[in-house]
Amino acid sequence: MPIRSLWRTLAVLAVGALTAVLLAPTAAQAAPRESRPVYSYADAVRESVWVDTGLDEDGDGRTDRVAADIVRPAEPARQGRKVPVIMDASPYYSCCGRGNESQLKTYDAQGHVVQMPLFYDNYFVPRGYAFVGVDLAGTNRSDGCVDVGGRSDIGSAKAVVDWLGGRARAYTSRTGGTPVKASWTNGATGMIGKSWDATIANGVAATGVKNLKTIVPISGISSWYDYYFAQGAQLYDGGPDELAGYVESEEVHCAAVRQKLADGSPDSGDWTRLWTERDYVKDAGKVRASVFLVHGMQDLNVRTKHVGQWWDALAKHGVERKIWLSQTGHVDPFDYRRGAWVDTLHRWFDHELLGYDNGIDREPMADIERHPDQWTTSAVWPPRDTRTTTLYPARGTTPGVGTLGLRRATGTETFTDDPSRSETDWAADLTEPTPDKAAFITPALTGPLRISGSSRVTVTATPSTNSAHLSAVLVDLGPDTIRDYADGGEGITTLTDRTCFGASTAGDSACFKATAAKTADVGATVVSRGWADLGHHASLAKGVPLTPGRAYTMTLDLAATDHVVPKGHRLALVVAGTDKDLIEPPATRPTLTLDLTRTTARLPLTGGPAALDRATTAPPAGRTLTVVGTPRCLTGHGDGCTADADR
Repeated sequence: MPIRSLWRTLAVLAVGALTAVLLAPTAAQAAPRESRPVYSYADAVRESVWVDTGLDEDGDGRTDRVAADIVRPAEPARQGRKVPVIMDASPYYSCCGRGNESQLKTYDAQGHVVQMPLFYDNYFVPRGYAFVGVDLAGTNRSDGCVDVGGRSDIGSAKAVVDWLGGRARAYTSRTGGTPVKASWTNGATGMIGKSWDATIANGVAATGVKNLKTIVPISGISSWYDYYFAQGAQLYDGGPDELAGYVESEEVHCAAVRQKLADGSPDSGDWTRLWTERDYVKDAGKVRASVFLVHGMQDLNVRTKHVGQWWDALAKHGVERKIWLSQTGHVDPFDYRRGAWVDTLHRWFDHELLGYDNGIDREPMADIERHPDQWTTSAVWPPRDTRTTTLYPARGTTPGVGTLGLRRATGTETFTDDPSRSETDWAADLTEPTPDKAAFITPALTGPLRISGSSRVTVTATPSTNSAHLSAVLVDLGPDTIRDYADGGEGITTLTDRTCFGASTAGDSACFKATAAKTADVGATVVSRGWADLGHHASLAKGVPLTPGRAYTMTLDLAATDHVVPKGHRLALVVAGTDKDLIEPPATRPTLTLDLTRTTARLPLTGGPAALDRATTAPPAGRTLTVVGTPRCLTGHGDGCTADADR
């Protein structure tokens, strides 16, 4: 090598080494803790690819391709750097819209996405992330058929994760086209979405797919059986075949798939192979991704049984977890806690996808809304000293209105199924004898009592007819102001002014209508509920006709919650028949007799039986109860945050 060339080579190496030293983190220049909006959103690359799923669900003789619309910063690729991906796979991009304003994808003349619904691309692309919006198979611009949580739904989204990780093929068009690789990404992918989108994130994570680093399921389903049935009791007058037809873009090619959905989900409530395929809880042990769960505790669309059983299964397998529980119904946190949500989500993705040590993994595991816009935290969830506590219903001095406590009782109570009555009616009439329910109530509490997790109520009942449905409802009896989850906004009201999160273009605004809490003053609050068909007492696999006059025992799984019954309030258990508008009624209207000797409620109480005993026992005369220690707020939330004491 000539001397001049050798000198030039050595000089370049020296400059490179010096640059590396200057850019390396030092005590004065710490590692980054937060991604910053340093990239142009206006100049972002917008492109579409069609990923081959390897399936032919629509039976046209060629494998299905699903559309993935991509928005990514242009600068990193030019600088030779790769970026992580935030992905939302949805069936709603063309039929129904996303978010509180029902936004749809829009495209330019070249077919590139102009408006990507929600704020994710506006906010995160300038911070060095790519955003990928996937049309589930059979929807919008994708091939295939919708199979409602089955191998086509989950496989179409998983194929995109595989392509981002270099393990699947994609093309520049829906048919034919040029192969294209995701050379601009390092493969690290996080999935997010609400409702069906969240369900897809759960299902894809349950496959154990590589390079899926985290999921953020908001109000997601963990088992599709539990969306349509509650232990044999039908929740909706309709099935997955109808739901598929609602979102599908090309129904004519998918009639056979919809027929399979109908055949595999009988109205009987029997568990079939179709439901086994769509049960993600059983595969929690395969999950490699961390999970940040978000759910409304009054969600009567995707009931909180889904979050409870998913959370418990993930905990069993040691999956890294975080959770937010609000007082809302089926609502996105962007619409009830916007500023804190964007900040928390930003830090979560920075930690999980960029590897930044920002401390979010060392902060409290749970954020819980105690009152509208007032939040508490728990270091772990449920709290460490939560213990399953058995409560026993007993007869009272008024027929149909009994007591609830720690001592086993004898006797019976009777009620008659009335499909015109609901849990709201039962809660309003708790202290009054009505023929459609049996209510059991604690004394007024002398201190607060916290229920944290999933409850179970075991009922021994004798029906008068050959079919019967059961409802078990926990009620906080006492005045309160809550989010009005029964209102059309499910706890929020939409305002006219807008707040902005991220950068905008002419075709995609980062500004969204603000919201506020919609509240209601109530005399009683339903805390948790569960339902069952008594004909499925022996097995979910097959319901059977009941024998009138014979006693049957069945355990009802109640939805997960985190609720504090305040001092002075009372905790009540209601056992009844049809819960109007929440389950379909049985074929008959039975009268049921409860055997109180064999009827129990097992509740996850913070402090266990001792806490219940303290809260239901009057202090000795001349003494008052005191609270030892006032827990401080463990995080810097500025929205009424306090910290629950975890032992």
